[in-house]
Amino acid sequence: MLQFYGTIFRMKRGNPFKLKALMDKWPDFNTVVVRPQEQIRCQMYDLNHYTNTYQIYSKDRGSQSSLDEAIKNLVAIQGKVKHTQGILYMAFETARERLPSLLKGKLSSDRGKFGSTNQEMFKLLSLDVTHAALANKFWHFGSNERIQRFIECCIQTFPSFWLLGPEGTPVSWTLVDQTEEQRMAGTVPQYRRHGLIFHVLCAQVQALTQLGFPVYSHVYKGSHTTQRVVFKMQDVPIPSDWNQ
Repeated sequence: MLQFYGTIFRMKRGNPFKLKALMDKWPDFNTVVVRPQEQIRCQMYDLNHYTNTYQIYSKDRGSQSSLDEAIKNLVAIQGKVKHTQGILYMAFETARERLPSLLKGKLSSDRGKFGSTNQEMFKLLSLDVTHAALANKFWHFGSNERIQRFIECCIQTFPSFWLLGPEGTPVSWTLVDQTEEQRMAGTVPQYRRHGLIFHVLCAQVQALTQLGFPVYSHVYKGSHTTQRVVFKMQDVPIPSDWNQ
């Protein structure tokens, strides 16, 4: 639901990723499918397993199993289904505004700013498109030209931040993808395990919250390092499975 909401939120504000929403009926719709526009889908060389995505939202919870089966049958014609399971987290500020019931017994969020990080050594700045190649290099889905163009669009569209290291180059960064989810966070190897990504994420959460964005992210169940980061961020886990 959060990914669908975030996608529609951005489509209503310029639709930079050229997406299209299809509904079974209007205005009392039951099911909505969001996919790339026809002209984008025809340019298959410019699509990949990450940007060529389809999102389905249905008010009918009982339709989930039939939707899953239909997707598997469709994909099986030309590819294969890769199923992953993770944990969906919502930023404390977003949960407080949209799902306050999740915060029962929780303290207010007080992450602080830079903490023990040397502010003279590391400067917090906004990313620009010249940094897309670096994010592309270290992202799990990256390392190709098509993904780099996608990352450039993300940087141009959403608030993205990075820390400038003592060498004058980016050492840690975080972006937002087309669903308005926090994604593509990374740190160069020599500066990992110093907690730098925490400070970049804090700056991004603050900026997104001020703009009215729903701030959320997902973490794969086997990624214990990332789970420690979101715990430190005081993000709130959504009490349901997250599947992709």
